[in-house]
Amino acid sequence: MLHDVTADYVEWRTVPDYKRTYGTRRWRKLRHLTRLAPTIRALRHNPGVFVWDDLSLLLFTPQMRARSIFVFHHYEPLQHDSAPVEAMLWQRLFAVLPQCAAVVCVSPYWAQFLRDRGVPGVQVIYNAFDLPEIDNARALDRHTCRTEFGLAPDTIAVYAGKAVHWKGTETVTAALQNDPRLQVITTGSNTIGAATAHYDLPRAPYLRLLRACDVGVFAPQMQEGWSRCAAEALLLGLPSLVHPIAGLGDLAHLTAQPAPDFGRLREQIYERAAAPEAETKASYEALARFDQNYFADDWNRVLRQAAA
Repeated sequence: MLHDVTADYVEWRTVPDYKRTYGTRRWRKLRHLTRLAPTIRALRHNPGVFVWDDLSLLLFTPQMRARSIFVFHHYEPLQHDSAPVEAMLWQRLFAVLPQCAAVVCVSPYWAQFLRDRGVPGVQVIYNAFDLPEIDNARALDRHTCRTEFGLAPDTIAVYAGKAVHWKGTETVTAALQNDPRLQVITTGSNTIGAATAHYDLPRAPYLRLLRACDVGVFAPQMQEGWSRCAAEALLLGLPSLVHPIAGLGDLAHLTAQPAPDFGRLREQIYERAAAPEAETKASYEALARFDQNYFADDWNRVLRQAAA
């Protein structure tokens, strides 16, 4: 989205993210850094501003960091695939971030996380939404969407987010498996083999699926930045239960969503399914201000400051 909202006046050049091409996870970040090193050396004398979100900032010279904007999404040791070295690399990254022209993160939790590690002046720019796209999906006939995905009228469709590691979908499924009226729905690549109604969908049918659902439950073990799955579910009118961990805590607070209680999750879902329309409208309004105009304005400001 950053490229899209600045394309009229910023010439973007990108470098490959090699770590996502490796089939074996173990040591993939170290292999990525090794492979990227010659590319970064070649950038040393290139003009312009660097916008970076990768551990390879450690390969930059101090002079390169001085004209870099670092985008910090989140920090999650559960995702480390190059332990124990990776943890040391992250601590070194935190130490050099103050050398950057700007550091941007996606929620207040992570801004405070970085400040606690000695990084001053962190700026928060929330991930934004294509509001016309969201509004078009909100306007779809819900019953038509439910028919498309085979959801019976008496079924409560519970969207539990992406079926990937540490997202909590297994816990949600286990807690609800004995109630035939509750249908747990997941999306994404299903790397965990979730026993749910699972859909790996392009963007448009994914939004129709969200429109067809009744309640969202987002209960990850991992420390997320700003969960797009949860935010888009709320924008599309799903009253939700949101585990207030890391950036999800900011999202839960902003939209006034309660936390899941696995001792009574079934009862909570029936309560949330009956939430008044005024509540879902309030959640939409809390998030709708983070549209593309907001995103462009804040990023234009940061880019101007870095280039000055």
